[in-house]
Amino acid sequence: MPVNATLATYSDWTYGAAVAVYFFAAVLYLCEAAFARPAKAAREREMVASGGTRADGTWTPGLVSRPQRSRAERLGRMGVALNVLGVLLQAGSLVLRGLSTGRAPWGNMYEYMSLLTLAGVVTWLVLARVFPVRRLGGFVLVPVVVLMFLGGTVLYADAAPVQPALQSYWLVVHVSVISVSSGVLLVPGVASVLYLLKSSGRARYARLPDAGVLDRLAYRSTVFAFPLFTIGIICGAIWAEAAWGRFWGWDPKETVAFVSWVVYAAYLHARATAGWRGRPAAWINSLGFALTVFNLFFINLVTTGLHSYAGVA
Repeated sequence: MPVNATLATYSDWTYGAAVAVYFFAAVLYLCEAAFARPAKAAREREMVASGGTRADGTWTPGLVSRPQRSRAERLGRMGVALNVLGVLLQAGSLVLRGLSTGRAPWGNMYEYMSLLTLAGVVTWLVLARVFPVRRLGGFVLVPVVVLMFLGGTVLYADAAPVQPALQSYWLVVHVSVISVSSGVLLVPGVASVLYLLKSSGRARYARLPDAGVLDRLAYRSTVFAFPLFTIGIICGAIWAEAAWGRFWGWDPKETVAFVSWVVYAAYLHARATAGWRGRPAAWINSLGFALTVFNLFFINLVTTGLHSYAGVA
């Protein structure tokens, strides 16, 4: 099928627009985190606004009938709005890339990176609705912007048919599941790193959300992503048997993926064991996050193996 150059161009434009929108959303999130008051001060401010007793025992009359949104909260809401717009643009970019090539739009590293980061951002938006962690959006979007910038420059590939080895329905199943699960795992990785900072007790990290909230966020998102990651590995083994005549060959990417799976399985086991909760479990999850990033860049781009066709070309 010939490539539709017009749709491919629109895909590139919407991708670039998504990167720009994510950047400004990250700035707004970081401004919210910088201007946000500690929880105790915020509660006292709301109490003063509606009338009540201060921490020192004195009572003050209400200034207004309803507390006004703080500047930090307004910035955070603006960041969420831009975040959603960026998701729509990035999703549109993938759809246009798929329509322009007539195939699943994750056949090279540029497209794979786009799907992975989209999954991570969507996961973040869902979790931000459940947990009071909106101000951490900058910590999630900054690495996303960096990954998308690298994907759109160093790893960029023109819209074209995939190589014969990838012309299989397993491209739709295996690569999509692995990419989505890896994108979801970026969020608990960031949460675990922030948990380690928060639980260190240093005053400079006092503005971070409660350590218990970060721990639950990391655990629940990993619980969701781990089965997907497992399914992706199994589908990859089935595809390998059909394409190369063996289910497993200890290819570098297969090996690191398996090690990552073992680390995440150890994290879930540690999180369910009372003696290994908290910082030990967070360290294990952070290791899994590091392996995911290592597999994404070093294994795909530096080493030589049967998965080299998933490179920048």
